Formats: sequence, C-alpha cells, structure tokens
Amino acid sequence: MILYLNVFLPPFGMLLAGALLRRWLLREDAVWAGIERLVFWALLPALLVSAISAVDLAALPLGAMALVIWLALLLGGGLSLVLARAFGTLHPAATSVFQGGIRFNQLMGFAVVAGLYGGAGTSLGAVATGLIVPCVQVLTILVFALGRPDGARPTPGRVARQLATNPLLLACIIGFSVAALGGLPPGLRPLLATLGQASIALGLLCVGAALSLATLKDRLGLQLATACLKLLGMPALTLLFGHVFGLAPLALANALIFMALPTATTSYVMARAMGGDAKLMAAIITLQHLLSAITLPAMIALLGLAGPVPG
Repeated sequence: MILYLNVFLPPFGMLLAGALLRRWLLREDAVWAGIERLVFWALLPALLVSAISAVDLAALPLGAMALVIWLALLLGGGLSLVLARAFGTLHPAATSVFQGGIRFNQLMGFAVVAGLYGGAGTSLGAVATGLIVPCVQVLTILVFALGRPDGARPTPGRVARQLATNPLLLACIIGFSVAALGGLPPGLRPLLATLGQASIALGLLCVGAALSLATLKDRLGLQLATACLKLLGMPALTLLFGHVFGLAPLALANALIFMALPTATTSYVMARAMGGDAKLMAAIITLQHLLSAITLPAMIALLGLAGPVPG
C-alpha cells in the first residue's frame, strides 16, 4: 500500500493541485499557456535527451521494443477508426477518437516509472517515448489530412515539416545520437536532468489545470468506448506482442505502462488547430485522466509490475 501511495499519489495529486490552482490562484489563461510552452519546448526535451543519452543502446532490446510498440500503435489506431465509424462520427470527431486511442501523457508515465523503477525506469521510459512519438505523430498527421473536406492529401514534404518542428521528436533523435556516441559530457547531463525533472511537476500541474468536468456530458458513450480502448485495449495489445517477441521484463513493463496512459492534453491543441472536434477531444482527455486513477494502479497490481523487475 505504501508503495502505491508513493508512486501514484504524486502524479494524481499534482493533477488535482493544478485544477485547484487554476480555480483559486492562477486564473489567467496566459500563465498556463506560458508554462505549457516552457514544458513542451524546453523542459520535456531536456528530460528526453538526458534520459535517452544515458542508455546503453547495445544492451537494450531496441528492435523488439520497437516492434511491440509500433505494432500495438498501428493496430490500436486501426481499432480507433473502426470505433469512430461504428458510432457514426464525422471526420472531425473521428480524429479526436483516433488521438484518444493512441496518444499518451508521457509526463504521467515518467512520474510512475521513476517511482517504480528509479533511474532505469526513467531511461527506458524515455526510450519508449522515443519510439512512440514519431509513430504517433506520423499516424495522426495522416489521419487528419486524409479526411480533409477539401480533398487535399498529405505530401511527404508537409509531413516532414511537421515532424521536423516537433521538439519531442528532435529531442529523441538527439538523445539516441548522443547515446550512440557514448553519452553526454560531465556537467551537461545533470543540468539537463534537473531541467527535465521540472517538466514532470510543471507539466502535470498544467494537465490538471486543463481538465474540465463540464465536458463529460458530450457523447459519453463514445468517450467511454475510447477510454476502454486506450486504457485497457492498448496495454493488452502491448502485453500480447511483448510475449510474442520475447521482450525483456523491464522493457515490457515500461512499454506497457506508457501505452496504458491517458491521452495527451496536447491532443486538444492539435484538434483545435487542424480542424478536429475540440469539444469531444477535451471530454476524452478529461474522462481518461479520471479513469486512469483506477485503471493504471489496478493494471500494475494485476500484472505484478510494481517493485523490482528482472531484465
């Protein structure tokens, strides 16, 4: 019980703290927008670079981990579109269901795996993020573009530009490159790691500030179905493929936890910017974060992922 309190009370407590701060102390939208930009463009990339660059790539089951995560994302993305079609949604709503089905809140993931597995969890969590981010970004951009009412199709140049300006993807590339070269020089890694740790607390506060219970009345059945796919279906697919490809226990545990996270709050920003159903996206984000307070600890308990994991 103490372990679960130590692991899960901090991230979910910070979500609550963010909601309370937004309501009672920091009510200005500009304050939270500034913090979000700081986290997205500077602090979280620093965490990814510092964590990934510390990994021994030669000792990591990178190929198996990539196969497990990418296959789960591809199948999960397909199921998301099938789900949206089953509910008879239009394209804007379908993109929100798609994002709700495969995107993830990596800040919560880092808080959980660091609490469970320490530095090894943070490093492997960064590797999982490095594998998930490019796949999710490409799939999401394609889904938005393929259903545009003007019939425009995505071009390789447009997709490449959107990927090239994503700070998380760039941080993952830098991290893997530095790891291949032997790691960061003395002094730089602790600097980036310190900045990265700030991203977890500030980012979770921003997530909590962005949640809204008022959105939950909008198409609740579709929200619940999407939440089941994301919080239960995606980890189930990851577990299945992990056993098929013989993924090492610690790598599988980290991949499983990251794939079981609620969807990213930045999904709302993308929905609003690219013509998605922003109202439905906000509802999906809120419901998934509320339900994950139950599903994530329960899944970790049932699968025995708490405590030391060999390999």
